[in-house]
Amino acid sequence: MQTIYQSEVYADLNPNWHEEDSPWKARQIEAILRKNAISFDKACEVGCGTGEILFNLAKAFPAARFHGYEISPHAYQRAKYKETDKVTFSLGDFTAEGASDYDLLVIADVIEHVEDYIAFIKALRGKGRYKVFHIPLDLSVQSLLRAWPITKLRENVGHLHYFFKETALATLADCGYRVIDHAYTASRLELPNQTLSSRLMRLPRRFCFSLNPDLTVRVLGGYSLLVLAE
Repeated sequence: MQTIYQSEVYADLNPNWHEEDSPWKARQIEAILRKNAISFDKACEVGCGTGEILFNLAKAFPAARFHGYEISPHAYQRAKYKETDKVTFSLGDFTAEGASDYDLLVIADVIEHVEDYIAFIKALRGKGRYKVFHIPLDLSVQSLLRAWPITKLRENVGHLHYFFKETALATLADCGYRVIDHAYTASRLELPNQTLSSRLMRLPRRFCFSLNPDLTVRVLGGYSLLVLAE
């Protein structure tokens, strides 16, 4: 499946590489880092796309240096064009690189695309102290009943694995991580360019979430999971 990223297939399906989502994602990452008083000097995003999350994080943490790894030549070229002295990029498989000493790794909406996601997550463990994962929670009662939301994610954006909160956290624990903090993010409620069905579901999702977050996410979906781990 990774050939869709190394060829032009993914770029043809998603020509902007979801750049419009990056400011929102960066704000979620910043929030969990500040909440837990995590300080860092060197950060790396694995699967950085065109680098927009890193550019937004660089504004929030101006004293830090950021590096991004990307396997898609198309996305890498777009990122490399914007490189600065604080934000740099490499084309390649980060897990195949030698030892690294990053204070922070960011893995935002990546593991669901990786064929052997267990080996991938394990390979990241020794490459940085703290990790922030952002994981879409594609499995919900409504997505299973309708089926097409999951099949569209597979066809259009290459999701190979589908999680709900408990399986996402269990996966990280099984791979040797200690979860420091986690939180839901309202991806389908707050990200731009949502489908009509997602826009219609905003109000019921918000209302039900205020009453019972876990049950709402499990039944209605529309949320992702942000995890700070080490």
